[in-house]
Amino acid sequence: MRDGLKVGLGDPFEESRGLHHRRRFRVGAISVQLASDLGADVELGSSLEPFRVEAGGSDIDIRVAWVSELRSPKARRLFDSGTTWRLYEKEDGFQFDFIAAVFGEQPIKRLLIDRRFREATLQMNGMFFAGRPCRPLPLGYPLDELLIMHRLTQERAIELHGVGIVGPGGIGNLFVGHSGAGKSTTARLWTSLHHVEILSDDRVIVREDTVREDPVREVSARDDKAKLGQGGMRMYGTPWHGEAHFALPQSAPLQRIFVLEHGQGNVLTRLTRSQVVGELFARSFVPFHRHEYVDAALSFLERVADTVPCYRYSFEPDERAVEKILGFRD
Repeated sequence: MRDGLKVGLGDPFEESRGLHHRRRFRVGAISVQLASDLGADVELGSSLEPFRVEAGGSDIDIRVAWVSELRSPKARRLFDSGTTWRLYEKEDGFQFDFIAAVFGEQPIKRLLIDRRFREATLQMNGMFFAGRPCRPLPLGYPLDELLIMHRLTQERAIELHGVGIVGPGGIGNLFVGHSGAGKSTTARLWTSLHHVEILSDDRVIVREDTVREDPVREVSARDDKAKLGQGGMRMYGTPWHGEAHFALPQSAPLQRIFVLEHGQGNVLTRLTRSQVVGELFARSFVPFHRHEYVDAALSFLERVADTVPCYRYSFEPDERAVEKILGFRD
């Protein structure tokens, strides 16, 4: 027995120490490194594994550590999802607590991270997992998405509820919409009719090309590097797919944005600058617990509205909806 943990199969305290195991992944041009003295603690899982990278620096460094228990926090609570996670504010940063109903109110893991979302410690609660043949993935959903979503507040970027499609000729179109608006339907239609790449059928990250070059494989066969640094926008696939299960680690230049809604006749209507900001913000993933995050998101969306043509697309889910976009000229 050690600190309330029974030594035995899967006991995390019995393995070598020294943070010898490291693994990196990249989502939306944000690189994350996991480090631990336990090999199992840096496993990414099936959703993040396609986004794994072998070399390069990291924007977020996370040290995984096992503790005997995680006590109830005394910090100020900022947000409660009501089911799986809670957020607290500390003097030097933030604390994310993740819970599971089967284990009661004590967190199963806790992320302690600085205010710029650069360095973190992920504490795993050994009380629940010592001696078990299977351990939880340290960055299992929703922690992986929360981590990237909050880091995006520090950069000129945003996560949107949409499907990113790179069509013939390398043209990148982003179709945004609420749940049920037809994103997965749109992805299936395009793949059934043409050779296209679906970056994601549910969540896409948009960011300025001027921030940095993305070393991840490009979708288009053309030399997209010539476009970098020209003040345009780029869209990135994410691991968090929808019903159609499309999730790619690639990126592509963003030419147009379409706000999806069901309708008749496949009608395109150009949106004004203020309409673009409002429509995209309503379909964005932004942490609302700090006003500066919201202000930064709105400022970036204004930049998007000034850079990328955006249309409302009232469409019917058949072949004509795809051909309408392929034949469309601004």
